[in-house]
Amino acid sequence: QVQLVESGGGLVQAGGSLRLSCAASGGTFSTNAFAWYRQAPEKQRELVAFISSGGSTNYAGSVKGRFTISRDNAKNTVYLRMNSLKPEDTAVYYCNRGRYSSGSYYGTTYWGQGTQVTVSS
Repeated sequence: QVQLVESGGGLVQAGGSLRLSCAASGGTFSTNAFAWYRQAPEKQRELVAFISSGGSTNYAGSVKGRFTISRDNAKNTVYLRMNSLKPEDTAVYYCNRGRYSSGSYYGTTYWGQGTQVTVSS
């Protein structure tokens, strides 16, 4: 049974930083790709960043240069380092386990419960 548990969210001022963590259990962590999504109130869930099993990464244009996704296979954990946060980054952030192929991420139904990030102006 796959479980994803996010943590690290909170309230931060604009320009600040946070690091989100996603602890995964069940299945083989090292062979899977992972992604972070976010959903703001009354908006659709959007893909923020993903990382392949081999460490290839990709970012949404709105976060490129500010956010960094990484993984620690020894800890079965995926991270999202968020710098220079803006009020428009306010959302619930979700971790997803999926697969990576030819530069694209394919999400699955494995989601965490989400962690709230609120950026004040």
